[in-house]
Amino acid sequence: MTHSRAVLRAFFRYLAQLAVVLAVFGGIHGQTVVDKTVATVSDGVRTDVILYSEILWQLALQPGSSIANPTKEDLNTALESLINQQLFALEALRLPRTKPTEKEIQAEIKVILSRFPSTAAFEERLRAVGFSSVTDDDFVELISKRVAINDFVDFRFRSFVIVNPDEVERYYNETFVPEFRRRQPGVVIPTLESQRASIRSLLVEDKVALRIESFLDDRKRQAEIVILSEP
Repeated sequence: MTHSRAVLRAFFRYLAQLAVVLAVFGGIHGQTVVDKTVATVSDGVRTDVILYSEILWQLALQPGSSIANPTKEDLNTALESLINQQLFALEALRLPRTKPTEKEIQAEIKVILSRFPSTAAFEERLRAVGFSSVTDDDFVELISKRVAINDFVDFRFRSFVIVNPDEVERYYNETFVPEFRRRQPGVVIPTLESQRASIRSLLVEDKVALRIESFLDDRKRQAEIVILSEP
């Protein structure tokens, strides 16, 4: 390890200890919350810190994950998601951007709420991690940042995806038809035209996923990601 790397690690350990002290005496929204710095993500120009509280926020948005007693797998999955978000955010800073509108933010909140049994059930999870409700200014700001990242992903990876008719036809003949026959033998196979739109959408999402995976692999090789403590 180089001297500069050791100094950087020591500095962020100090920040982690300071965060714990501040959280104990200050808390979030008047609560006593012990926080810690879990990881840092740097592109060589800017360094972002990922706190344990942010991992809990991420878990709160994920149906089925426990907040009171999160599993190690859930914590690590949430951390990986936050690292990916930070890599997108750092890249997005390089491009001109507009702030998400209130309509976009509320639409995203509505999508999140649809994953839970009720607004009350979701807000109970929010209160467990320091937010008061879906109208909490800090929660709205969190969703605003996520909408900005989603907008960047759409622009960067989805806008320029092209699926030509030959690809759709090939998928229909080589994948859709054999799978349909296997799942529903004896049933009349839907025509290509009736499936063209859904197949195209599926192929678009596949290409977007591949582009995102390639981008993240590339950025993770270039960025400095330091895990300071287990979440």
